[in-house]
Amino acid sequence: MITATAMMTITTIHKVTATPTGMPMAIITEAAAGATLSDAGLIRLMQLCSVSLPVGGYAFSHGMEYAIEAGWIRNADQVSQWVSEQLVYSLATTDVPVLRRCMAAIDANDPAELQRLNDLLLACRETRELRLTDTAMGEALHRLLTSLNMDLPFAKGEPVSFVCLFALAAGVWGIPYRSAALGLLWSWLENQIAAATKLVPLGQTQAQQLLGALQPALQQALDRADTIDDDGIGAGLPALAIVSSQHEHMYSRLFRS
Repeated sequence: MITATAMMTITTIHKVTATPTGMPMAIITEAAAGATLSDAGLIRLMQLCSVSLPVGGYAFSHGMEYAIEAGWIRNADQVSQWVSEQLVYSLATTDVPVLRRCMAAIDANDPAELQRLNDLLLACRETRELRLTDTAMGEALHRLLTSLNMDLPFAKGEPVSFVCLFALAAGVWGIPYRSAALGLLWSWLENQIAAATKLVPLGQTQAQQLLGALQPALQQALDRADTIDDDGIGAGLPALAIVSSQHEHMYSRLFRS
């Protein structure tokens, strides 16, 4: 049996190596990386990160539901640690570096590289449910962007990562990388705290306090993502993989993952 102490010790234990054709970081110029977000871009970013965006992010707890059922997470402090470690040791080493490379591939009009990055990201999902979270949200975002008359390089029904389509929307709507990355991280964080609010449970005030307290972790994750090269993309979170794989066997559950 894994104790709460062992559960909270989430460390990176392996890497998923990109192919030699991986997008070099230098392809994104300093001007692009530090581009100013326009008012129009800010409005689009708020639309893309809104909880009302019909992609179903609220339906996934990313394994938190089973962690709470098992007694690993019992209070706001443990929610904070669970979430912050995923930000720094998973999203910062996988989702955000791939987001950056996807935006570079879009800027370079390189659909083959975008497809490779999509496949890489899906391969990084350690369980069936974590992959489902990504592809189900990706499918929903694909439908939405298509309805908004956006040309997409992925066919309908093709497994597509939400992150890759988020990058596509950001590129088309003129949202610079760092703003897009913070938006992606915020959307994930807000959904996690919303899940914890229902499951722990937390009060609305506690939830807002957590969102405020965890904001520095977003910047920490973004800064760490800047240091990840192609060979460093990927993460191994043993406790997350365990709770995710056990979640689908729960007798009763509120969330899809």
